[in-house]
Amino acid sequence: MTRVWKWNRPVTVREVLEDLQKERSIAYTTVMTVLDNLHQKGWVRRESEGRAYRYEAVSTRAAYAAALMNEAWSQSDNAAAALVAFFGMMSEEQRHALQDAMRIVQLPETPDGDDGNAGTPGDENPASPDGPGGR
Repeated sequence: MTRVWKWNRPVTVREVLEDLQKERSIAYTTVMTVLDNLHQKGWVRRESEGRAYRYEAVSTRAAYAAALMNEAWSQSDNAAAALVAFFGMMSEEQRHALQDAMRIVQLPETPDGDDGNAGTPGDENPASPDGPGGR
C-alpha cells in the first residue's frame, strides 16, 4: 500500500516492481499477487489497461490508519483502558498532533455558550436531585 499511496495515482505492477527493485530483489509475480490480494480485500481498485491493470488506493493513508485504530479500539473490552494505554505510548509529537486533531473536531459553541453536548431544555437528568427519584 505504501507504494500505491506514494504516487497518489493509478499504478501498474511494473511501476511498483521497478520501485521496489531499487531496494531489494523481488519477482514480478510476487508484486502482482500482493496487488491482487489488496484488490480482493477491497483496499485498492483496479482498471484494465491493455493486458495489465492499473491499481489505485480506495482510501487515503490517513483514513486507512484511522480505520485500523478504530478496529483495534473497538475490539477492546475496556475502551477507556485501551485509550489510556495508547496515549501512554505516544511521543510528545504525537500528543501534540492529537491535541490539534481534537481542536479541529470540537463541536462549535452555540450563541448561548452551549457546546451542544448538554441536553435540551426540559430533559431530565436522572443523576440530578431534580430528576426522577430526586426531590
